[in-house]
Amino acid sequence: MLCLLRCIQHTMQSHLKQGVYFWIAAVLVLFTVIRRELNHLPDLFIDMQALWLGHNYDWWEDRLLLVIYIIALGLLIYAWRYCWAVLKTTPLWLYLSVAALALLQYIGENAIGFSHSLGIVVEELSEAVIYLLALGYLWSFKVAGFEERLERRLELKEVTH
Repeated sequence: MLCLLRCIQHTMQSHLKQGVYFWIAAVLVLFTVIRRELNHLPDLFIDMQALWLGHNYDWWEDRLLLVIYIIALGLLIYAWRYCWAVLKTTPLWLYLSVAALALLQYIGENAIGFSHSLGIVVEELSEAVIYLLALGYLWSFKVAGFEERLERRLELKEVTH
């Protein structure tokens, strides 16, 4: 949830149109991640057998999330230069750490080399560390400085071409 709030803050701080679209896409992606993490909540409040316009809750939820995914993808495609610049400035150790933790999460989820109960603990701890890494990176990311450097680099490219 803190990552989502930080992305909303970055959206408001960004002064480049592509930056705003990139951060809105990040908010949408984080919203869908949070929704998937809390997938048990609708079962508590909504009758899954109830139909609305001929379809049950799961059908509507899947369609809504698909629309959100498509919008986020469209925004990322539109802001591809900004997205690429963010990806290039992200430290390699962060990519490697998240990849290793994602692999550990997969191993824990499927109880490969772990008992089922220990696998659940490994999976949840890996997820928590991934979210903490994301929050740490988002917290240390300075939109104003990044966009200033990006604009200077783009101006330099225009002058040389």
